[in-house]
Amino acid sequence: MRSSDPTYPLFPIFAFFGFILPLIPLQWHLAAWNSGTCYFMIWASLASLNQFVNSIVWADNVTNWAPWWCEISIRIQIGASVAVPASCMCIQRRLYQIASVQAASVTPAEKRRAVLVDSLICLLFPLCFITLQYVVQGHRFNIYENIGCAPAIYNTLLSYFINFMWPIIIGLISAFYCVLTLRAFHRRRLEFSQFLSSNQSLTISRYFRLMALATTEICCTTPLAIAVLCLCATSEPIEPWRSWSDTHYQYSRIVQVPALIWRSNEMLVASYETSRWITVLCPLVFFCFFGFVHEARKHHRALFNAALKRLGYQQPPLPPQKDPS
Repeated sequence: MRSSDPTYPLFPIFAFFGFILPLIPLQWHLAAWNSGTCYFMIWASLASLNQFVNSIVWADNVTNWAPWWCEISIRIQIGASVAVPASCMCIQRRLYQIASVQAASVTPAEKRRAVLVDSLICLLFPLCFITLQYVVQGHRFNIYENIGCAPAIYNTLLSYFINFMWPIIIGLISAFYCVLTLRAFHRRRLEFSQFLSSNQSLTISRYFRLMALATTEICCTTPLAIAVLCLCATSEPIEPWRSWSDTHYQYSRIVQVPALIWRSNEMLVASYETSRWITVLCPLVFFCFFGFVHEARKHHRALFNAALKRLGYQQPPLPPQKDPS
């Protein structure tokens, strides 16, 4: 039977690679104490895994197969919606500190302090954000055919302050850091080059790749967050916040929406499809920036050789180099 999703099975394939590929260079980013980058990789990979499972389990059906998974899934989506932009903000913040030739975690104490600050922004803040969503969550969750589990955020004015505005605010802060970084780099090119030459964990090439990654994320997620906010504000009336009991009336219900219904609304189709494709393309873009550099190729080769060894294959030794003399 032909699937009602025109992107199936292409989307699950991209989502699976979006889950696996960003984790490959995780080890050497951990070794370099690049905490913002590590959080970006983990959250982006987790969000892609979530999309992969949803697109497989709810392909051409809205059956409530696994309520426990949907409870987890919607919280991953909510957390990643601010954690990925927050990780990029931490990357931009660190790049600005380096470009302005401030102390950029050169001692163990400074490194630990930087990791702690990044953890508060990229881990504690998303967890608090997930917890706050219960205030404006109208019922347990929705299930959209071919999309899967989705949060059920009640379209009340309070939702715009608790939910919709934070990805935009984080994106604007990141953009502000980006402008400061470019200005600082332009003013202190010589000191910047001297600093990087003495920093073993960050090369000029890696610096500009991080800059390109963070800027790309700003250009993608911030406009999307603004579009989602505008769609929610215009697609249906914004209800006033009446009371806790009114918002959570019949909270245990689950809304199941067939593709025939939600695909009949072009605005909804554009919003859902753009959101989930950006979710899986984000980690793939990261891999394009960092998956083919020299350090990454060495790790890929080591992983490949380790896998061959476990399967009983031994890589033949390299031929001896001839003496040019």
